[in-house]
Amino acid sequence: MAPKTKFTKQDIVLAAFDIAKTDGIESITIRKVAERLGSSIAPIYVNFNDVQELLQQVAERAFHVARGMIMEQQSGQPFRDIGMASLRFAKEYPVLYRDLMMKDNPHMKNTPEQLGEVIALMRQDPELAEFSDQELQSILLNMQVFQTGLCVMVANDLFTKNVDDEQMMNMMDEAAEAFIRAARARKHEGNGI
Repeated sequence: MAPKTKFTKQDIVLAAFDIAKTDGIESITIRKVAERLGSSIAPIYVNFNDVQELLQQVAERAFHVARGMIMEQQSGQPFRDIGMASLRFAKEYPVLYRDLMMKDNPHMKNTPEQLGEVIALMRQDPELAEFSDQELQSILLNMQVFQTGLCVMVANDLFTKNVDDEQMMNMMDEAAEAFIRAARARKHEGNGI
């Protein structure tokens, strides 16, 4: 009878995710994960072909955590919830945020599915109901540029201590309102209104 598997794939991903949170994704090695688990490297190779496959699972875990943060917001404004969750992720996981957002890596390539997921969330916001998918993509891109800059500042602790979460959310709200107003103006100009 084969020995019982001591560690599940999920256990291994969580151990690697813990390493990424503090030391960064690039610091994940099979040996470090085994040490974190108190194990040999064998269970890891039973579940993963190589470290790249494990890193992909760690990135997917980070996306899962970020999506969970979005769902927790529940402000009634899904577009705002995305921004709030992004700030929270940058604040709670600064090392991981920098790795995923500030470094070129294969895990952060936006797929049509991911874009569709965000557009679907935006569609739920009554303030954005009038916009087409293409217009929503334009608003999203503008907001992502602003939000990424703000989150980079948060992840790198570049704000003075007198800028709190509420002030950062006010900045994001003002930027979002400006981008939405601009999109609305373009829409009305295009319709001859």
